[in-house]
Amino acid sequence: MTTAASPQAAASPQGAAAPATGTATAPATARAPEAVSDGQPATTTAVRVAPATTAPQPATSAGVRATARIVARHDGRGGTVLPVLAGEGPLAPRRTRGSGAEARVLLVGAMSGPLGGDRLTVEARVEAAARLRIGSAAATIALPGQVPGPARYDVRLTVADGGDLHWLPEQLISAHGSDLYVTTRADLAPTARLVLREEQVLGRAAEQPGRLTSRLAVRIGGRTVLDQELACGPGAPGGWDGPAVLAGHRAVGQLVVVRPEFARAPMTARVLGEGAALVPLAGPAALVSAVAPDALRLRRLLDEALTELDGSFAGPPEDPR
Repeated sequence: MTTAASPQAAASPQGAAAPATGTATAPATARAPEAVSDGQPATTTAVRVAPATTAPQPATSAGVRATARIVARHDGRGGTVLPVLAGEGPLAPRRTRGSGAEARVLLVGAMSGPLGGDRLTVEARVEAAARLRIGSAAATIALPGQVPGPARYDVRLTVADGGDLHWLPEQLISAHGSDLYVTTRADLAPTARLVLREEQVLGRAAEQPGRLTSRLAVRIGGRTVLDQELACGPGAPGGWDGPAVLAGHRAVGQLVVVRPEFARAPMTARVLGEGAALVPLAGPAALVSAVAPDALRLRRLLDEALTELDGSFAGPPEDPR
């Protein structure tokens, strides 16, 4: 989910700007709606946003509970419809202009967060032969809150045979004093397609990070091809900032690409540039892992990796029907 409390940008300690739009001044029990962007996934324009499609669940001593649900379905005429597009509290999914057969959804932050004690969930399902691209209006900032204990942000992605999902949110920024556990689980049918990007930035400009634990798991045809977890910040296991993990960098990201073509022509493990490496997974999938001094350089590394993977297969995708 995204926050958009202010138009200011946050940067890594090295000075490169990363999108940021929230502050830690709003308590968990009194959050105000905020202005956000629409159209293409970006943070440079602002329009009025309607309230969430479902009434938000109120904040309690245990924090806010909210779920966003998205279902994409092939319409039988070469396009994609969204029979389910619903959100609660901070999670406000909005349909934007699509391209061709692809439907597009932007996750908008209707309130600040996640704060301590919050439990936020995004569920997206792409049915057979449908195509869906999900982005976010701005960076997500994990903030400390009045409720003790960590926040949770869970993402559940499901793609049926012939379906195609691009999950491309903006950065997740771990602000000082925050404690967030985020999980992303993707469950794909054997001929499904996926492009999944996640980026984490440790701390805003000139501040120490909070604690951030991130788990990423991918299953294809019921078989787990990736299940990894990274913990950073105060209280994380020792060594996370050492040469074997982040090596002093403050931006880390992954790109997972799943395509049936990889079963016939698997990717070869290789270094893609300073701080980035490509690793084939045990299935029609590849993983790019990258570290960088700031969010801007991290995005460039992952974009360059995706361009290289796109160039590996010049032909059009097979028709699953």
